[in-house]
Amino acid sequence: MGTLHPKLGQIPPWVGSVADYEDLARDRVDEAAWAYLFAGAADEVTLRENCAAFQRLRLRSRVLQDLTGGNTRLDLFGQSFVSPILLAPVAYQALAHPDGELATVAAASALQTGMVVSTQAGVALETIAQRATAPLWFQLYIQPDRDFTRALVARAEAAGYRALVVTVDAPVGGLRNREQRAGFAMPPGLEAVNLRGMRRPAPSPPPGDQMLLGGPLMAAAPTWADIVRLREWTSLPILVKGVMTEEDARAALDCGVDGIVVSNHGGRTLDTQPATISALPAIAAAVDGRVPLVLDGGIRRGSDVFKALALGASAVLIGRAFMFGLAAAGAVGVAHVLRIIRAELEMTMALTGCRDLAAIRADRVSHAD
Repeated sequence: MGTLHPKLGQIPPWVGSVADYEDLARDRVDEAAWAYLFAGAADEVTLRENCAAFQRLRLRSRVLQDLTGGNTRLDLFGQSFVSPILLAPVAYQALAHPDGELATVAAASALQTGMVVSTQAGVALETIAQRATAPLWFQLYIQPDRDFTRALVARAEAAGYRALVVTVDAPVGGLRNREQRAGFAMPPGLEAVNLRGMRRPAPSPPPGDQMLLGGPLMAAAPTWADIVRLREWTSLPILVKGVMTEEDARAALDCGVDGIVVSNHGGRTLDTQPATISALPAIAAAVDGRVPLVLDGGIRRGSDVFKALALGASAVLIGRAFMFGLAAAGAVGVAHVLRIIRAELEMTMALTGCRDLAAIRADRVSHAD
């Protein structure tokens, strides 16, 4: 790869889609950081399938519907959102742009978009909260040091975060072959600042170096008992992120969670899983409306958001899509990506005859022949 292009100060008028931003971002992030941020696990089958599965779904238009008073407003856990599009937790955002999470929270606030802040942010959770005027949720990795984890939850609650999103599908990191080939290493000065002061577990072996089962890392891995314990630690709504089967959805309900995020970690952990949109209908049937579902993975268009809502989600998280904007143009890029996807959602709603989110139902979507 040649010399990196400078970050954009203004958006070219021809930019009109997330795909356009991906091309702009690719020219502005070095190869190793790109592999860390945007690659998937192993052969990246799931990474590709997350997007491809949306394209196999077809929209069923309805005409001459009354769209008076149309809107995209959403109420979730007692919080009001201007749309069902939220920003997913992404670690170490300074790899994409020097302003990192501070640029993202500025864009989220400007567009009144909910943001989920990663445990592995490069900026303190309190600092991000001080910059926010839109709802913030905190993404939690349950650490081997459970006392530290409880203190981290208390910090998030004290800082004004409105929900906890507990990632449960990564007790170990995925097999990131593309990242390995690129020789990625965390640059000096960038760290997960929210984890400072934690008692460190024994170092884990490099992937493929030795077996994990029976070792100290897996012995400290979270279980459903930790979700029950978390419920005792906080009054915040708890969402479990990383559910891909009906069995795990029922187990989450048994633990008293307030919401479920249907997610395969963006194809970054276990490869050859199905797309999240493919898993969603069965999970929605199992949950049967008892808690809200949020879908994460593969969303690049507002029509993808519509399809997720039609098949049972209450809201969606976008990750790579907004990170393309961040890498290309910082806060302005993130804000523009959000505008694009929301405008596409509204256009899709208008052309399928849906005046609000409640009108988006499964009969507006079909599978391609």
